[in-house]
Amino acid sequence: METAFREQMKKRCDMMTELSVRLEKKLNGFPRGRIRVRNVRNKVYFYLADGEYTDGRDSGAERLLGSEDGDLINDLVQKSYLEKVLRACTCERDVLARALAAYPDVTAEEIYEHMNKERQKIAHPIVLPDDQYSDQWQKMPYKGKSIGEGVPFFETIKGERVRSKSEQIIAERLCAKGIPYRYECPLKIGRETLHPDFTILRMSDRKELYLEHCGKMDDPTYAEDMVKRMNKYANAGIIQGDRLFVTYETSAVPLDTRVIDRLIDEQFR
Repeated sequence: METAFREQMKKRCDMMTELSVRLEKKLNGFPRGRIRVRNVRNKVYFYLADGEYTDGRDSGAERLLGSEDGDLINDLVQKSYLEKVLRACTCERDVLARALAAYPDVTAEEIYEHMNKERQKIAHPIVLPDDQYSDQWQKMPYKGKSIGEGVPFFETIKGERVRSKSEQIIAERLCAKGIPYRYECPLKIGRETLHPDFTILRMSDRKELYLEHCGKMDDPTYAEDMVKRMNKYANAGIIQGDRLFVTYETSAVPLDTRVIDRLIDEQFR
């Protein structure tokens, strides 16, 4: 978790640095001066302040701009906007750079891992390392939803029985990429208990996510039930794209495994 956080800060810092360079180059192509906007008796007037900007005010004379100065007004408004973005970028970049420089070499989650084996046998970790946290989370007992008779038999490489070939593919892709999950683990929503197809532990922030596979979207009754199910999630504050993710298929359009791989790489790590 701590490595992912550090990486996120570094990526953000690099992005702000790159954006600052692009903005500085872009601003060189704008006309000199600053735009001043005044509203007088519900009428808007634009002025060109052609002096230097110091201590929060423009120096030098102002010139009223007319309708013939439309392009100049547009350029100066855009210039003002870009200058503000540049200031925000450089400020954030500098803050992140200082934070990265001061970030500890060993974080709270890593302390236990850095202890020798004899000390580890005695110490009781307050903050578990990622591998232990993931292992405990996956071993936590729960009662899944029963699978009735007549349902085809599909088993994952972990020995779990799932309801469809597509769910088998999803489970095995999660497993192959080291994503901790529980299959059909009960989730209490109000007075009702749902069983999301997959409850996923995202290790970067140790947050539980939910993945529902909608495998029969060409069945009107099934599709209607899924709409009701999605509404239950949303009304409980579990929003698609935040903690809830959905994959789809029909008899004519099977599961696209590239979608699963992208969700894993961009959302579940």
